[in-house]
Amino acid sequence: MQNNFLLKEHDKFYISLNKNKNMNMIKFIIILSSFMTILILVNLNNVVSFSEDFSNQTTKTNNTNFDISILVFEPGSSPFNLTYADWTVKWWQWAYSIPQTIHPAYDDTGKFCKENQKEPVWFFPGTYQHSVIRYCEIPYGVGILFPVLNSECSFAEYPQMKTKEELSNCAKKIQDKTVPEFVTLNGVNIPNLDNYRIQSDIFKFALPENNILDLPPKISQAVSDGNWVFLKPLPPGDYELKFKGNIKTTNNETNGSIDKDEFAGPIGWNYSTTYILTVK
Repeated sequence: MQNNFLLKEHDKFYISLNKNKNMNMIKFIIILSSFMTILILVNLNNVVSFSEDFSNQTTKTNNTNFDISILVFEPGSSPFNLTYADWTVKWWQWAYSIPQTIHPAYDDTGKFCKENQKEPVWFFPGTYQHSVIRYCEIPYGVGILFPVLNSECSFAEYPQMKTKEELSNCAKKIQDKTVPEFVTLNGVNIPNLDNYRIQSDIFKFALPENNILDLPPKISQAVSDGNWVFLKPLPPGDYELKFKGNIKTTNNETNGSIDKDEFAGPIGWNYSTTYILTVK
């Protein structure tokens, strides 16, 4: 009888012990689950916060709340270790190197915007005889150089000219007839465009077959003059770049050869050009 009692008490003790163990295990699991839930929520909050910050950084460039002055190279600067004037020479050499059939200047959509482009600077032209909207994707890290309106005189176009001084005076005389009307980036005006007038030194350029001057292929020399804007590399994002220059007068104050309507002069290029850019 006593033995049975002891056995029963022994069984009760172990049952109670097992119950306590189970309860402790359940409590441990509940506490652990709560702790893991807290960790997950904290990490999730950090991820959401990071995503919002990243989104804010990438979309910030798509509005007008930025300082335009920090995005433009000043005329006296040396972007990518070359002078402004040297880069305008490279723009003309690039422009003359492309056949007219695939030339970005005669492109109404932007499909040729990547022709002959090289880092660290991409070149954009204006538009001829009508306004245009072009779409272009450009790589992150490149600067953008474009003329509001520009002019150029070369021995190829004006064989009667024999000296650098004649070319310089010719280009200046043409450019003096122009006025830079506006340049905007995402609707923000770039001010003081008259300060960005640059004349180059004499330079060489090559004309290929089917060139935009409609001349036989040759190597010649020229001097350019113009109002230019040189954008620093833009942060990733979407941008609307818009610019336009105009002609002060189209009367016959100069001889007909200088006032002729062609790529090298501003006549016919005084229309609004818009680039919808995606920087990636």
